[in-house]
Amino acid sequence: MDDVYELFRRGTELLEAGHHHQATIPLSRARDLAPDKSSIREALGRALFHTQRYEQAAAEFQAVIDRAPTNDYALFCLGRSLQQLGRHAEARQPLVLAACLQPARRDYRLYRDRARAAAAGS
Repeated sequence: MDDVYELFRRGTELLEAGHHHQATIPLSRARDLAPDKSSIREALGRALFHTQRYEQAAAEFQAVIDRAPTNDYALFCLGRSLQQLGRHAEARQPLVLAACLQPARRDYRLYRDRARAAAAGS
C-alpha cells in the first residue's frame, strides 16, 4: 500500500470517520512519499491536532502555509495549534491573517480575539 493516492484516500476516510490516531499512519506514509502535496499535509495536520499532537500539527500546517501563504484554513489551524501549546503571542499572526482572508468566518475572529487577549495577559 505505497500508492500515495490510496494512502491519502484511506487516511482521509479514517479522519472523516473520527479515527484520528489511525488516520495518522497512512497520512504520514503519504506525506513521506509526497512531501510537497499540501492536501496530504493539511489532512495529516488535522489528524495530529485531533490526537493532541499540537507541535507536530503546527509543523504540518506551517508546511502548507510555506507553499500556499493565503490558505486561510491552514493559517487558522496553525494558530489553533499554537494556542493549544500556550504560545498565544505566536498564534496571533496566523489567526489575524486567517480572519483577514475570510472576514465572514466568525470562528476565525473568535480565536483571533482569544489569542490577542491571552497574549496581552501574559
